[in-house]
Amino acid sequence: MVGTAGCLLALLAALLAWQLLRLQRLRCRLPPGPAPLPVVGNLWLLRFKLRRETLTKLTSIYGNIYTLWMGQTPLVVLNGYRAVRDGIVTHAEEVSGRPLTPFYRDMMGEKGIFLTSGHTWRQQRRFAMRVLRSLALGQNNLEHRIQTETGHLVDAFANTKGKPFDPHACIVHAIANIICAVVFGHRFSSEDESFVRLIKAVHVVIYFQATIWGRMYDAFPWLMRRLPGPHQEVFAHNDFMHNLVRKEVQTHERRKADDPQDLIDFYLAQITETKDDPTSTFNKDNMVQTVVDLLLGGTETTSTTLLWALLYMVQYPEIQEKVHREIEAVLEPSHPISYADRKKLPYTNAVIHEALRYSNVTSVGVPRQCVRNATLLGFHIKKGTLVLPNLHSVVCDSEHWATPGKFNPNHFLDLDGNFVNKEAFLPFSAGHRVCLGEQMARVELFIFFTNLLRAFTFQLPEGAKEIGLDYVLGAILQPHPYQLCAVPRQSATHCSAGGL
Repeated sequence: MVGTAGCLLALLAALLAWQLLRLQRLRCRLPPGPAPLPVVGNLWLLRFKLRRETLTKLTSIYGNIYTLWMGQTPLVVLNGYRAVRDGIVTHAEEVSGRPLTPFYRDMMGEKGIFLTSGHTWRQQRRFAMRVLRSLALGQNNLEHRIQTETGHLVDAFANTKGKPFDPHACIVHAIANIICAVVFGHRFSSEDESFVRLIKAVHVVIYFQATIWGRMYDAFPWLMRRLPGPHQEVFAHNDFMHNLVRKEVQTHERRKADDPQDLIDFYLAQITETKDDPTSTFNKDNMVQTVVDLLLGGTETTSTTLLWALLYMVQYPEIQEKVHREIEAVLEPSHPISYADRKKLPYTNAVIHEALRYSNVTSVGVPRQCVRNATLLGFHIKKGTLVLPNLHSVVCDSEHWATPGKFNPNHFLDLDGNFVNKEAFLPFSAGHRVCLGEQMARVELFIFFTNLLRAFTFQLPEGAKEIGLDYVLGAILQPHPYQLCAVPRQSATHCSAGGL
């Protein structure tokens, strides 16, 4: 018995020694970084979470390019505008892949847009971009849909009658209904059971990956697949989303629209058009996943940014007052706000951009993968290596922002008060993997924010001293739940959803 135990311990020691030697050999071929341990790599150092504060500390030690080990997998981290631009713009083609982690592989497979690379990704992405451009035109265009949904949100805020409330649910419903209109062709009632479950599913799927359970799943998928836990609930939510989309597809197939009105209409037509093309990746599996990708990407990011923006207005009332004054000086009370009005409202536009920069809701960004060998900042990075362009390090790069740690709309204004774009403003990333919905998100944020600030003054509830600016860690960084008061402004003419 003792002999067997001794043999097992000796075998384990030999395996650990072999693993250490292997890691040391591999480390010599990569940028420097903290020493990894066998099996867990640097996950112990990260506490199984990719927090931007941790990456900032490591940058001060190892520089603007270093290697972290996510279990047995090396991850090359790029920090600061120069390094990130070198990776995703200068070497956009080489660093255009998307790594498929065990969690996402098991949940969604290599389908759709977000989790694909190469030929499938190019076809699906180009098609989706073409459809989004088509939907931006016409009588019932995307901006009109946003204006209509804004009216519903203003109504919801007005119904609180200036009393304290949590704005989260009604904001998420409004933003989610826009992407639902894009992909399904219709909006949902806030009481619709399927809609409520869809929003819950989107939230759960997005936030799980950044939790310790998500990191554990990616590090030990062979074990986690066999264990109960929160990950099994995530798979159930994901199944609900896919089934909901399949039901919508069946409804569209029965309708057979001659004039496509939404993404599913366009996609069904594309499947028919390319059925004899052997290179086509247009099929129902990719269609369902593409719709799910757009639902995931088009709901949480924009709604969370808007939640942060309102939080900043409560936190910085002097900035809110300057926005009020500019809107009142430039826009008539009954004037329907359009995206073109941003040119008349440089300060308001700067505040929205600063909310995007300062909140940086995507945290450190999404990893990419080298599809061919590349040289980044002098380091040779082999094909297949994972690369993380740390977007937080760009929007907080002290070489490009005067006060990176403060909420300061002047970052986007010149000395004459004119709005200016900044090259280091990359909240939507850049290069081949730039956010597919960037333009839609910009329009949504401007129209929603400007309408809300024209209609209301946002204040802390009576007796509340302040609202914390800490975030809830996840793939999207949300503020902690908070309450505010939306006090109707005397000069605002209330514009309901039916009047838009």
